[in-house]
Amino acid sequence: MAWKLKYRCSVCGYEAEVYEGRGLFRQEITAMLCPDCKTIQNIVVGGIIADVAPSYRSEVGRLCLNCGSDNIRIWDGHTCPKCAFRPGASAKGEMLATGEREFWT
Repeated sequence: MAWKLKYRCSVCGYEAEVYEGRGLFRQEITAMLCPDCKTIQNIVVGGIIADVAPSYRSEVGRLCLNCGSDNIRIWDGHTCPKCAFRPGASAKGEMLATGEREFWT
């Protein structure tokens, strides 16, 4: 089964939806952290689309879907993008699962 999970920062309240499992067409959706626009973006990796578009076979060389930055990296499942990259922030928030989840295909 595949699930869409909601995460929320314990300090600033930033929310993101993260996917786990494989979809109907064998694709995975990887959560990527962008320090430039301070967001978590989900990119499609693998599956049938990768058979015809080789650039979808991995996360390498992909761009942030929000700002186009090539400075993205796989999200660690904990770091809040808003708090972690805020200059001088005294508190660094942690993204926690809210318990909300939906089935996705």
